[in-house]
Amino acid sequence: MAEPEESGAIAETPDSETLGASDAVKAYLDDAYDGVTRYADLLRDQGELRGLIGPREVPRIWERHILNSAAVVQYLPTSGSVADIGSGAGLPGVVIAVMRPELEVILVEPMERRTTWLNEVVTELGLTNVQVKRGRAEEFHDAFEVDAVTSRAVAALSKLVRMSMPLVRVGGELVILKGRNVAQEVEPARKVLRKFGAADLEILEAATVEGVESTTVVRARRGK
Repeated sequence: MAEPEESGAIAETPDSETLGASDAVKAYLDDAYDGVTRYADLLRDQGELRGLIGPREVPRIWERHILNSAAVVQYLPTSGSVADIGSGAGLPGVVIAVMRPELEVILVEPMERRTTWLNEVVTELGLTNVQVKRGRAEEFHDAFEVDAVTSRAVAALSKLVRMSMPLVRVGGELVILKGRNVAQEVEPARKVLRKFGAADLEILEAATVEGVESTTVVRARRGK
């Protein structure tokens, strides 16, 4: 997981701890609140130390990372399977798994130290709906297919489609978090989108709670 491309970042919000404990966030996350909060605490306490997030990110865990990741959930299926490629610290995959316990979530990450972290988080949170797979997305093209593939700030759209679409079953969707300028990436991705019959690409706005800037989500259905 690379730094988000301004997606979900905000100029000024309440202190991250205050935001995370707010009634608005509790209402938004509902039954998932305790699990997501525990994950946020783990990320705040160990994320910088283990090289998962930069030092400037620690004070803004909730607005820049947790809620930014939670925003994509509204566009994912309510059941079935989802893969998060380049999962890194588990964003958005761990947040998705906590918020949608009925989904099978596969976290795909090539770096060993990150998969070690992900396995520890899965155990700590008791996430029985999660598998962690070490490797690049391309290494799993013939290994499995899922109902949706997501990712957060991993690569340009054209590269993401090449990496991700082979993992999406026909009729399934690519649902990725991108920066606000993603429209500029659409034309260079047209050829590879056509290869997978993904003609109806959408750029969507995904809001969470008031005062936190919405996240940009790109969605495309695999047609063949």
